[in-house]
Amino acid sequence: MNFTVVKPEFKNKFYNILDFGAKSDFEFNNKAAIQAAIDKCNKEGGGTVVIPSGFYLTGPIEIKSNVNLKVEEGAYVKFTKNKEEYPLIFTEYEGIKKIRAISPISAKNAVNIAITGTGAMDGSGDLWRGIKKFKLTEKEWERCLKKSPYVFKTGETEIWCPTKTYYDGICGKEPDYEKDDALEIASLNWDMYRPVFVSFQNCDKVLIKDVTLLNSPAWNVHPLYCTNFTMDNAIIKNKFSAQNGDGIDLESCQNCEISNTVFEVGDDGICIKSGKNKKAREKKVPTKNVWIHDCKVFDAHGGFVVGSEMSRGVSNILVENCTFSGTDIGIRFKSAIGRGGVVEDITIRNISMVNILGEAMIFTMGYVLVNIEDTNEGKVTVEKEDVPEFKNITIDNIKCNSSKIALKVLGLPELPIHDITVKNSQIAGDKDFDLKLCNNITIENTDIATPAGVKHYDNEVFNA
Repeated sequence: MNFTVVKPEFKNKFYNILDFGAKSDFEFNNKAAIQAAIDKCNKEGGGTVVIPSGFYLTGPIEIKSNVNLKVEEGAYVKFTKNKEEYPLIFTEYEGIKKIRAISPISAKNAVNIAITGTGAMDGSGDLWRGIKKFKLTEKEWERCLKKSPYVFKTGETEIWCPTKTYYDGICGKEPDYEKDDALEIASLNWDMYRPVFVSFQNCDKVLIKDVTLLNSPAWNVHPLYCTNFTMDNAIIKNKFSAQNGDGIDLESCQNCEISNTVFEVGDDGICIKSGKNKKAREKKVPTKNVWIHDCKVFDAHGGFVVGSEMSRGVSNILVENCTFSGTDIGIRFKSAIGRGGVVEDITIRNISMVNILGEAMIFTMGYVLVNIEDTNEGKVTVEKEDVPEFKNITIDNIKCNSSKIALKVLGLPELPIHDITVKNSQIAGDKDFDLKLCNNITIENTDIATPAGVKHYDNEVFNA
């Protein structure tokens, strides 16, 4: 790679949370003790805050500059859920301004920070999330109804709601964010505004290593506007039923490495984002210079995903030596009219895909309808800058044992998807291609096996 990721370094000083009044106890809230240890470590120039073996209940905590939060082997940190500890704030989520509860773990404008150790941190997402009925067995659904009787129905979909405030919230609509009382109105349904588990904003030299992060209220790890971000040898885990339970959403970040990490989540596994629509494009902060390697993704919506929020642009990405097993889609690029932005100069190579439920590879511009903010009395006015672009993407040495479609490409009349190359690969699917509104789709030295047999493609170019 033609860039360097700078990792954090810490002083050889240690701050054990037990020395600040923490207790390994199922009822005692350790928020004050953990935060006091972090604050003192930060004030004295940095070091390592140690969470030793044991069970620790805590409220939300903020990591500050020069602090390595080490969750040691045998430590299990469980986060609370209550209105008093999780006030609502304005933040960015899904690429735009949003109201969310504060995150269980956060850092903002921090430098030289880390979460390390082989222990586990549990975001208590099961207390926050609604669950779609079709993702559960009958016994699991009955178990949910015993906890809460509230079920929201939309069309044929039934969504179990963990509380009445959550139910009332999704039955209504979010307040006008531009009004002074927006947070006050939203607070009536506060737990509908589920936070991401780990939120790092505007941080430099960030490390997540060895630790297990599980059961997130929404996305698990969300670095936003960060530089020099590293994730290595971590375990990121959510139940299959976890709505919006993405593994990592790397958004508008630069110089990043994600390696040797296992993702088993309820939504996209490894996801690259860069803001959403016209408002996002006002900030010139693309996601670029990212190396993803030697990772495994299980049972996610997508193994490696770009979008659908990609309006500030995505470029110079290398994904290699990864395995995707049982995911809905293997490699997924998604966007829509209104997003704008360019996704380019991406190489994906040496990927094993096993039991893919849908497309092995998909590039689509029809992910969502245009937001109401981009319409005029229901009529869409498309400006040139509103049209997203996918180009200059190489997919090399893919092995996929099963899928519905080997490659699907669906572009836009305004700008077809173009210059995509698949080479040196062996892919099995019920169907080989579904290509529309695309140019220069090159299939080189690749075998695609369908029920009709195996066909070898050698430097064939498709335009559709």
